[in-house]
Amino acid sequence: MNYKTLPTGYILCKVVNLQKQRKLALCISAASIGIAIVMIFAAIFFIPFTRFISFSQPQASDALRLLLLIPAICFYVVSHELIHGLLMRRYSGVKPKYGFSGLYVYAGSSAFFARNSYLKIALAPVFTWFLLLLIANLLLPDTLFWFAYSLQILNIAGASGDFYIAWVSKTMPADVLIRDQGYEMEFYCRVEKVHGDKI
Repeated sequence: MNYKTLPTGYILCKVVNLQKQRKLALCISAASIGIAIVMIFAAIFFIPFTRFISFSQPQASDALRLLLLIPAICFYVVSHELIHGLLMRRYSGVKPKYGFSGLYVYAGSSAFFARNSYLKIALAPVFTWFLLLLIANLLLPDTLFWFAYSLQILNIAGASGDFYIAWVSKTMPADVLIRDQGYEMEFYCRVEKVHGDKI
């Protein structure tokens, strides 16, 4: 069950804030880079990047495809957060808030979400875009493979933070409540399940 306000019997038991927890933020960033490198090498032997851009004989179409990546990336980032926000509103009835914090664009909410609802909120954007971009890669000609695949790399590698939060959520008690303010995630546990400051 999801709540607009914190129900009685719950207390804060864990906080994840990537702006304050620098070591964790670096680990997640390193994971993102590692995933991106693996994805690049997994595909480059099958469809060379030169199908997308010719370095020896560059053409106007090459430059156009590269330039079009910029608005495509912007559209992806905005839509990713909109999916988070739409599901936050659907599950809580609370209007989400959107913002920009450092290098992150985020969607946040003041509501408290049950674990299963929050897992859908956290992972829906990456899986939605994974399917859409997979279809695009299967249908588009080789010259546009890297256009769609670059977005897929951004989608999967860039979701390292979402994957981490989903993993943390799964390690918590089944009745945990989660408040995602975009830049900070708070986990609330039942009082009787908290021993000191650890679960």
